This record gives sequence, structure tokens and C-alpha cells, in this order.
Amino acid sequence: MNTQVAIIGAGPSGLLLGQLLHKAGIDNIIIERQTPDYVLGRIRAGVLEQGTVDLLREAGVNQRMDAEGLVHEGVELVFDGKRVPIHLTELTGGKSVMVYGQTEVTRDLMDARSAPIIYSANDVQLHELKGERPCVTFEKDGQRQRIDCDYIAGCDGFHGVSRKTIPEGVLTEYERVYPFGWLGLLSDTPPVNEELIYAQHERGFSLCSQRSLTRSRYYLQVPLTDKVEDWSDERFWDELKARLPEDVAARLVTGPSLEKSIAPLRSFVVEPMQYGKLFLVGDAAHIVPPTGAKGLNLAASDVSYLHRILVKVYREGRTDLLEKYSELALRRVWKGERFSWFMTNLLHDFDGEKDPWDRKMQEADRDYFLTSTAGLVNIAENYVGLPYEEVL
Repeated sequence: MNTQVAIIGAGPSGLLLGQLLHKAGIDNIIIERQTPDYVLGRIRAGVLEQGTVDLLREAGVNQRMDAEGLVHEGVELVFDGKRVPIHLTELTGGKSVMVYGQTEVTRDLMDARSAPIIYSANDVQLHELKGERPCVTFEKDGQRQRIDCDYIAGCDGFHGVSRKTIPEGVLTEYERVYPFGWLGLLSDTPPVNEELIYAQHERGFSLCSQRSLTRSRYYLQVPLTDKVEDWSDERFWDELKARLPEDVAARLVTGPSLEKSIAPLRSFVVEPMQYGKLFLVGDAAHIVPPTGAKGLNLAASDVSYLHRILVKVYREGRTDLLEKYSELALRRVWKGERFSWFMTNLLHDFDGEKDPWDRKMQEADRDYFLTSTAGLVNIAENYVGLPYEEVL
């Protein structure tokens, strides 16, 4: 098989890149290790920046999102039981975010896909990344197959093969591992609040999020030693109520969980995000703690930069732009990493991990950012998403 761009991974970043390239007349094939049902079974966040929403509209997959997505013009932070509203639209000159589940984004992109996707591809390997014509080999239905291409986009996540194919010593890794995880529960219950609530509490952080007007997603900070089996639905709801302001807890509607899972928190970045004709996209190159709602949104900005560069390569012969991908993407990635780290530090109890100085700095940050107009603007403009740079 031959194509112009081989995309490794059929998650939202791979599907979005493929859709945008297809609409631009650039041939591409997506290779995915898992089945479609497995891909759709991944439960992820669903807060979309305006830039991500615009990109999905550009890809032509916005009909259901625009009909069912919930536009949010604010968010609430809670400290010591006090609710602090962050008026996103007022503080950013009219910008907002949209709540629309990542699973639904993936489903819309799958439904729109008309170019080939090869699912259940085993033993995927990348070759000749610095050669004239790289290729991807894999096993499908017991047969070894090969795709020759011009470029490869590694959209296969933190554990995927793309980053691991790059020779040792090329990449520089930066990592921060946090001493706690998030226990998430999904339920068919109405959201407890119109806006999302990020709550700091001496018992630990909690988040009241939502997927729709009838489906909610809640999170609790838990020790890394905890297991999902330790947490019955009843225990989860009781603990969530204990961490929320009394007026919020009083109107919380509980119900059976549709899904529960514990996710460890880490910050991770590799530089560069490019090796020869391989381009790393999304979680293959960077991970953020979910506190800043940046995971899918940073992947979307990677997709935007790579898509626009490849369009200029094929339409204008601008191969000089290929070397700019990593630089452009990383500038936005590091800003997203900073905000996610900041929000995690601001809202979480570190269980004795912080020394007295760090605790005082945490208190000072809370005092400044929640009482200063400049501090509130800083939070708001980062939460709605920083602008993309032009590809020139």
C-alpha cells in the first residue's frame, strides 16, 4: 500500500488529523492496534477550548457537537468552603469553553471517516524515518503488510510505538509525577451545578464535571495505593459530599456508577516532537494532569500545526516548514503544562510532600490569584485556551 501520510493511532488526535488532511486532498491511512469498540470505550475528559471547537468545525464534524455540547461561560473554584466564580467570558473578552465528551468527539470523527482505517493491527513497526520514503509494517489477519508513505504522524499515545521507535539519546524527557491519583465516577445523574466546580478541601481535591444535562462525571483525589475495588458507589458519594460546600452537597443527585477508574497524575514532555519524517502528536509527546483540562486540547493544537504545515508542503512545496513543527507545538505545550501544573498545585493537598516553604507559596498563590483581577484573568485566559500561532 502507498499513501502520503501514515497516521499511527485512531484516537481523537489521529482521527482529527486524518479528517483535516482528507478534506485538504492529502491521502492518509490510519493504523490502530485496538478495535473500534475499545477506542470508543476509553473514558476521557470533555472540556473543549474554543480553538479545539473551531478545529472540529473546520473538519466538518461539528453537527452533533453544536447541537448537544454545553457552552460554559464560567467555572467555579472552591477554597475553604468559599465558592469563587471565574467569569471566563467577562475576563477574556468573550471566550468560553464547551463541554462535550471526548468519546463523543471520537465517535463523530469515526462516523465522518471515509478514508481507510486499519484496526486490530499487531506488531506495528516504523522504518526509514530519516529516509526518502519511510514505511510502516504491521500484522493483520496473520499476514505481514506494509505501507509506504511520505510522512508518519505518531498519534498513538504515551504507551505507543511511535516515540519508542526514536533512537535512544535523541529525545530529552521532562517529567513530574504527583503523589496522588484521581478516582473518577461516571453516572446518569444531572450535574450538581451549572458550571464545573474545582474544590480544594483538607480531605483532598474534588471536581464536579459533566457530559450532558443528564450525565455527570465526578472526581476525588485519592492516594496512589487505593484500588477501585476499595470504593463502593456509596463511599464515593459520601466522600464527595464531605468535600463540597454544604449548599452544593445538599443538591447532589446520586446514582449507580456507569464507570469508575483511578488515574495517576503526571506531567511529561519530550523534546523534540519530531525525528526525521516522524511527527509526534498529543499524548505520544506530552501528558498533563487533568486539572487544567488541557490533554485533548493540546493534542488538537499539535494537529492544527501539523495539518497546516503539511497542507503548505503539498500545495506550495514549503518543506522548510517541516522543521518548525516541534518548535511551534512545544511553545504551546509548555504553556499548557505550566497551567496544568499550576492548577494542580493550587488545588491539591500534597499529603505532607510539601515542605513549609512550599505550603506558604501555595497559600500565597491562592490568596493572590483569587483576589486579584490580574490573577483571575490569568486563570481565565489559560482555561479557555491560548491562541495558536500562525504557520508562516
